[in-house]
Amino acid sequence: MTTLLLGQTLAFAADPFATPPADAARHDARGAVAVDAGRITDTGTADDLRARHPQAQVIDHGDALILPGFVDAHVHYPQTAIIASWGKRLIDWLNTYTFPEEARFGDPDHAREIAERYLDLVLANGTTSVSSYCTIHPESVDAIFDAADARGMAVWAGKTCMDRNAPDDLRDTAQLAHDDSAALLAKWHGKGRASYVITARFAPTSTPEQLSALGALWAEHPDCLMQTHLSEQTDEIAWVGDLFPDARDYLDVYEAHGLLGDRAVYGHSIHLEPRERDRLAEVGAALVHCPTSNTFIGSGLFDMGLSGLMRVGLATDTGGGSSFSMLRTMAAAYEVAQLRGTALHPAQLLWLATEGSARALHAGDIGRLGPGNMADLVVLDLASTPAIAQRNARAGDIWEAVFPTIVMGDDRAVAETYVAGRPMKTGRP
Repeated sequence: MTTLLLGQTLAFAADPFATPPADAARHDARGAVAVDAGRITDTGTADDLRARHPQAQVIDHGDALILPGFVDAHVHYPQTAIIASWGKRLIDWLNTYTFPEEARFGDPDHAREIAERYLDLVLANGTTSVSSYCTIHPESVDAIFDAADARGMAVWAGKTCMDRNAPDDLRDTAQLAHDDSAALLAKWHGKGRASYVITARFAPTSTPEQLSALGALWAEHPDCLMQTHLSEQTDEIAWVGDLFPDARDYLDVYEAHGLLGDRAVYGHSIHLEPRERDRLAEVGAALVHCPTSNTFIGSGLFDMGLSGLMRVGLATDTGGGSSFSMLRTMAAAYEVAQLRGTALHPAQLLWLATEGSARALHAGDIGRLGPGNMADLVVLDLASTPAIAQRNARAGDIWEAVFPTIVMGDDRAVAETYVAGRPMKTGRP
């Protein structure tokens, strides 16, 4: 049975980084989205869709804004419980907080508890899809895919491989990294809405042999994504230089071991050399901007100008990132861009959190408000708090109306989250 969701709607017709931002999307002040069997079947004005679907069930969200669900392109769900840990830069932060917590994920019950908690937290914040690093434990991969399947969510995830510069209980081997990843890929990739991602944490925690083993696995399964970290902090880059003295730069380490291609997704990528930028653009790789993490851990300021050269997504980077909310992440992206001399338009911020991230993940049926796409949606109350409401009341257009929610909104602004057409926040049709 067709369901009509009524409210304001905003659908992008073009990339707002390549087109004047205000012209990149269509706004219907009284719009509608038709949903059937988990997919969007029709969009347009409420009057037009009521006429085309006279027998449909109607859910009226009033003046709330209906958007594609947010897509978080780089997270570490096992770090859920250590979010907002004080005072460390990257390498110390990993040793002090991350590794001790990740060591617990060999326990299937613990992995299951955190996976379910994490997905419920992001759904409450309007996020409908994530790409997550797991731990070295296969149980951690099973836990996130099982929890996502129970909720109908599209999730990308993979075993995080490390065979050096990590605690003994978090190291595998080159062979085990390959074999575990291959078995998990066979078990999960393409099953329901699950997508397996070949995952090396980053170059310092993998030997050349392990990086090559993962590169060989990727060559065998080129339809999979490969995710890792790149040039997050300057001391990390210096460490990579010491560990791989023959490499031209950080990216060259990955390329030399078969971990560069058009389905590669690199988190952070703040301190890139000109050669690295050119090579990433040449092969069509994607970068993921993690603004709350980059400021919280003191990594640096991402150059959003790279969006003109290659695909760029947006991410919370839980738990180095300081929020589960993509609204807060958009606000941080705005602040980082301001520090680099650019004021990102609200259209650009919303696009990054939806279609931009979906493109980074090569996801063809999420992140867009159009027929044929999955009905993964977020409904935003644009007057969720008194402070936001008084700014919204003065808005002259949709961009002025939505920007206060981007800057000041939190989970209170999320009136509903739909996954494949199912209401997931309130649980009510």
